[in-house]
Amino acid sequence: MEAVDLTGLDLSGAAWKKSSLSGGSGGNCVEVAGNLPGAIAVRDSKNPTGPALVLSRGEWGAFLTAVKSGHFD
Repeated sequence: MEAVDLTGLDLSGAAWKKSSLSGGSGGNCVEVAGNLPGAIAVRDSKNPTGPALVLSRGEWGAFLTAVKSGHFD
């Protein structure tokens, strides 16, 4: 995986999306922004002004592969 410097990435233009499966009950939900240059950002939907986890596209892909393979079950 190629190292990508995401230090100081501006998230002000992030288009956050929440899963349609999360419902409206205020449960444990995350939002993902995939419109950033070279990065994917993830945040807690209940704390939108809080910190965000920023991953390179390669790191995000590796995470999704691990989830789909049941690595975290």
